[in-house]
Amino acid sequence: MIQVEGSLKARLAVWLVVTVSALGVLLLVEAYFSSQRAAERAYDSQLEAAALTIAEAVQWEAGQPVVEIPSAALQILATRHQERVFYAVLDADGQAISGNLNMAIPSEWQRQAALQPTWFSETHRGTPWRLHGRELDSAGWETQDPVQIWVGHTMSGRDALAEALFEQAVTRFVIMVLVAGILMLLAMRVALAPMRRLRHQLRQRDADDMRPLDTRVPEEMREMAETLDSLFTRQRESRDALLRFTADASHQLKTPLAGLQATSELALQSEHPETWRQALADVHDSAGRTSRLAGQLLSLARLRHAEEEGAATRLDAIALLRETAFDWAQRDAAQGHDIGLAALPESPQYICGEAWALRELLGNLIDNALRYTPPGSVITLGAVRHAQTLEWYIEDDGPGVSAEVMARLHRPFERGGRQDTEGSGLGLAIVDSIVRRHAARMQVESAEKGGLRVRLLFPCLTRHEEG
Repeated sequence: MIQVEGSLKARLAVWLVVTVSALGVLLLVEAYFSSQRAAERAYDSQLEAAALTIAEAVQWEAGQPVVEIPSAALQILATRHQERVFYAVLDADGQAISGNLNMAIPSEWQRQAALQPTWFSETHRGTPWRLHGRELDSAGWETQDPVQIWVGHTMSGRDALAEALFEQAVTRFVIMVLVAGILMLLAMRVALAPMRRLRHQLRQRDADDMRPLDTRVPEEMREMAETLDSLFTRQRESRDALLRFTADASHQLKTPLAGLQATSELALQSEHPETWRQALADVHDSAGRTSRLAGQLLSLARLRHAEEEGAATRLDAIALLRETAFDWAQRDAAQGHDIGLAALPESPQYICGEAWALRELLGNLIDNALRYTPPGSVITLGAVRHAQTLEWYIEDDGPGVSAEVMARLHRPFERGGRQDTEGSGLGLAIVDSIVRRHAARMQVESAEKGGLRVRLLFPCLTRHEEG
């Protein structure tokens, strides 16, 4: 029973979406931090440029620094987002010379600025600031006292720039995802085209078309195509075998029916009661053989078309063999033969199987031995326990068969080259079906006494399974 579990396209799409989403999250995180770094570099460069511009404006008069802030210094920091710009010029003692920065510069910051240009982020009165400080060692000709220049502004401008850069990155990412989605759909359609072609070719086939596939498939579909070819081959062989079986069965049934018709026609033309009686006896015998043949055909069909999982149970193979042998030994058909049992294992030997099918198997083997051996022949049944298997065997001291014929004895209507018996040739075919149904093996070989020996090897149950 076929059960549909989702769609292959949907699975591919889900995996691709998950992959793209995971990569997208990483890219967006990277884009966010990159935007922050880019905005920070841009505005830090503005602070540095403004500080250098202010440094150029420091003049010395009577040994004292005089600062006239040029408008260019403040224009560098003035943007449409930046409303508050601050600066301060400190002397060597840290005292403010000029500026509008109304916050005290910590001495630690001043020491760091004396060593190298430095930047600080600080929150003052609830507003985040960015400050840049640097020291000028030689600002005039008359004195060498250093001065420090501090410039700063609020963070609104750089935050706006970072947000704009991030929005641009998100926009590009969304566009790329949409384009990738369209390309993904086109790629899946192109990639699944060979599967659609194969499906179309299979749907156009007739029910009895078992020819090998004639199509081009990618490497990933090669194994599936070869499996379909193998399935078609097995179906073709099964159909041919069924046709041969039907033809052979029709021929086997036609022969006794034609005999019945001929016998009845001769009896109807006669006026003698003795002729009628003999005709009735012949019709009775022929009807019995025809009934047996029909029964074997039904058994073979039942075995070949039954469900694979039958009512298999735990069986004592020794007891079943003993009961079947005793039952056949008491029948009229066995009176002219010597049916016996060889030495059997003393303890029960368990196998998993269907009792009716195994009785049918043993019955066909015994019936074959009775029909294809002359009266007075000895027929022996036995069982041997091996390491992993239990062996049933039946052997006789009849004429046997050649090695060439032995290889095809399991085929339907095969009589071992004998046409002088009443057998139908279905016995070993039924046995072979039952053996395969029980995952066992059958071996046909010549017996030591010159007749035929059939060995059946069944998997044994382990002690745990026996319990």
